Amino acid sequence: MSFKLAIIGRPNVGKSTLFNRLVGRRLALVDDQPGVTRDRREGEGRLLDLTMTVVDTAGLEDATDDRLEARMRRQTEQAIEESDVCLFLIDARAGVTPLDAFFADLLRKSPTPTILVANKSEGKAGEPGFYESYGLGLGDPIALSAEHGEGMGDLHEMLLPFANAREEALEEDNDIDLPVDEFLLAEDGSDVALAGLQYDKPLRIAIVGRPNAGKSTLINKVIGDDRLLTGPEAGITRDSISVEWEWQKNEGSKPFRDHTQMPERRNLKLFDTAGMRKRARVKSKIEKLSVADGLRAVRFAEIVIVMMDATMPFEKQDLHIADLVAREGRGLIMALNKWDLVEDKQATLHEMRLKLGELLPQIKGVPMVTLSALTGKGIERLIPAVLWVEQQWCSRIGTSALNRWLEEAITRHPPPAPSGRRIKIRYMTQVRTRPPTFVAFVSKPDDLSDSYKRYMINSLRERFGIDGVPIRLFFRGGKNPYAPKAK
Repeated sequence: MSFKLAIIGRPNVGKSTLFNRLVGRRLALVDDQPGVTRDRREGEGRLLDLTMTVVDTAGLEDATDDRLEARMRRQTEQAIEESDVCLFLIDARAGVTPLDAFFADLLRKSPTPTILVANKSEGKAGEPGFYESYGLGLGDPIALSAEHGEGMGDLHEMLLPFANAREEALEEDNDIDLPVDEFLLAEDGSDVALAGLQYDKPLRIAIVGRPNAGKSTLINKVIGDDRLLTGPEAGITRDSISVEWEWQKNEGSKPFRDHTQMPERRNLKLFDTAGMRKRARVKSKIEKLSVADGLRAVRFAEIVIVMMDATMPFEKQDLHIADLVAREGRGLIMALNKWDLVEDKQATLHEMRLKLGELLPQIKGVPMVTLSALTGKGIERLIPAVLWVEQQWCSRIGTSALNRWLEEAITRHPPPAPSGRRIKIRYMTQVRTRPPTFVAFVSKPDDLSDSYKRYMINSLRERFGIDGVPIRLFFRGGKNPYAPKAK
């Protein structure tokens, strides 16, 4: 098992750059402007033969009140408590600052071991700061350049004892006789945890929306932990932060709509994203990077929850985001937050459902969940709705049933007849799921209008009950490739 490593330090000393180097990808946003990172971000890192969980943290600030900087500091302090070892970074080119000395004093009192790193030590410009860091009282520093990869061998040597200690602790745990979990073992003694569960990978869920819609607050309430930085200020979240969590069915869990296969438990990976404003309003480089990071989260996700403010729903930006989700082929859920502030709830909900059908006709039957992320009311309906959409997203229709429906649909509404010759739709098959994708073999595919394609998709939805997810339908020329060939 890997150990947990937290990277800490004051703003703009290169924490996110080192994080990206250890995880091998540009996961964290990096910029010369200080204070880019605000939330804790975790990733699986590797350094030669060592594997570890790396935690990127916000820059330490000397603040203890309820300001944003103080809340960021509390998130960093929690990361220190949960880690096996900390890397305390200073900027060797800037030398030891009073803020570095202040936090070094706090770290000496912490039970978590600390390794001092003098970052930006490439060349001779960092030598004075490197030697000055000996005075912090945190042991011998490591001269390192996160940007250029210098000093990574020395870092490996310092981290090796922590990896060995975790390995020894794991071996001791394996010697203890653990009680048998009845859920994991069947009567014949075989392991059915993987065989019994249909879902062996975490379901990736992205929560997106306009700034200050309550995305981070919702994730904290769902997982029952203040994992993400929240507050009244708009635009707190900048990186797309992933949080892994296991949902478990309980007595209060009710299936969404006609969900008959709701699992007992489900591993989820929740992605909190930065608020997305209209493109014309995005001016700063940091916000552009944040929005791009959020768009990547949508493309990487399987189900996307669009958070809306129930007091100001269906603004143009909400619909742009929902349309993007549909074009990416992801399952979609509309979450109406701040529902506790709505007065006439029944009339408002009815009006919003009608409006959703009018404004988002390309995906019919999108689930709409009303909730309050602040109080937690209504959030118990959110995950069952997600699991229902996942089932729709993965649905597969048998070829024989599909072609019986095709005959009925053509009889009810025949294809157009350009130049007096009617187009023939000979055969149809589903070629993939996630989302449901179909191919129809047509005599003149280029002459079929978009309106007839919409008719077929809507009829397909109605006949087989595929709601809340995009349906992709392609037309190809040629005869039925599966028809028996003449001898």
